[in-house]
Amino acid sequence: MTPRRLLVLALVVLAAALGVWRFRAARDRARPQLETATLDRAHIVAKVTATGTLSAIVTVQVGTQVSGTIQALFADWNTPVKKGQRIAKIDPALFEAAVEQARANLVAAEGNLQKSIAQAVDAKRQRDRNRLLVDQKLIAQADYDTSDANAAAAVAQVEASRGAVEQARAALDQANVNLAYTNIVSPTNGVIISRNVDVGQTVAASLQAPVLFVIAEDLAKMQIDTSVAESDVGRIRPAMKVTFTVDAYPAEVFQGTVRQIRYAPQTVQNVVTYDAVIDVANADQKLLPGMTANVVFVYADKEDALRVPNAALRFRPPPAFLARAKAGAQAGSGRPAAPPSNGKDGGGAGTGGPPDRRTVWVLRAGEPVAVRIRTGISDGTYTEVVAGELAAGDVVITDAALPAGGGPPQGGMGLRRL
Repeated sequence: MTPRRLLVLALVVLAAALGVWRFRAARDRARPQLETATLDRAHIVAKVTATGTLSAIVTVQVGTQVSGTIQALFADWNTPVKKGQRIAKIDPALFEAAVEQARANLVAAEGNLQKSIAQAVDAKRQRDRNRLLVDQKLIAQADYDTSDANAAAAVAQVEASRGAVEQARAALDQANVNLAYTNIVSPTNGVIISRNVDVGQTVAASLQAPVLFVIAEDLAKMQIDTSVAESDVGRIRPAMKVTFTVDAYPAEVFQGTVRQIRYAPQTVQNVVTYDAVIDVANADQKLLPGMTANVVFVYADKEDALRVPNAALRFRPPPAFLARAKAGAQAGSGRPAAPPSNGKDGGGAGTGGPPDRRTVWVLRAGEPVAVRIRTGISDGTYTEVVAGELAAGDVVITDAALPAGGGPPQGGMGLRRL
């Protein structure tokens, strides 16, 4: 064969190879680009997460019932205190003076009582004398009546003086009580977690007693008040075990138990939440009041569950995807393609049926197939497959991207339903 014929043959082969390459490239470009995931079996934990704040189970605010200047402090932050222990003192000078004045008033009232008794005795004597005289017609009846009235008035004055004595005694008792209130004592056993006054500061007890100290009764037992969304509160039950972490110990997981779900709703920015109270043991006192807890409530747990990615449940083939696949099926395989999805049964997001009935798209022999399944618990990323023609190792479609431009594929995918 001459060199010229060899050159022509080589050019023909090259042109044919280039044509085949361009044909295959165009066909591949026309195929939808699929994102897939493989089904497997694994452990699924269904949980609810919430944030809350740690606090002592019993917290007592210690105030004052009298006004004055703080003279001395006998406790500070983190000080353990016993019930009845003095923790602060208000300057007692004014209250001591009030006690002395009340005592003097009591002495004066008692003196007036003795004076009234003596006057009553004298008035009675005068009346008795005038009774004898009026019987002998030695004085007028009017004089006797006057002495009788004076005697009765003297008796009444004695009773009034006795009342004044009791009033003075009550005022003295009140002055002594106010003096005792200058000693601020702890109402319970616990630890001081807040001190709001300093020596020399003036506190005024008017309509509301000022808070001087805050005492936590027992930091070995604490609680968490969490805000649980209304959509999740139905999954939480009393006595449920929970786990939580705090920023102070990010690598350590703490345990707790749900004590109650309080019925009072709290609405913040149109979001309704409920307070789930969690009891926490804090024997080593690592946890401190005010810490933010990230709480996990586990309400379902399944071992060796067949799981499907939630992205596959949300996948809905776009109409263009189905149109291209239909054209490819008619041109390449001759099999009829599935009708375009109407959003009621073709995709995972809107099934139009029970919430546990979903549709996923599976690759079978290189072709997408719609499979109806029944779902179980979910951990937010994966969902358990309870029933349906799926098995571990099946490849499901999680997303599809269509090529820009171009006509229908010449040998593309067909779509079938099971």
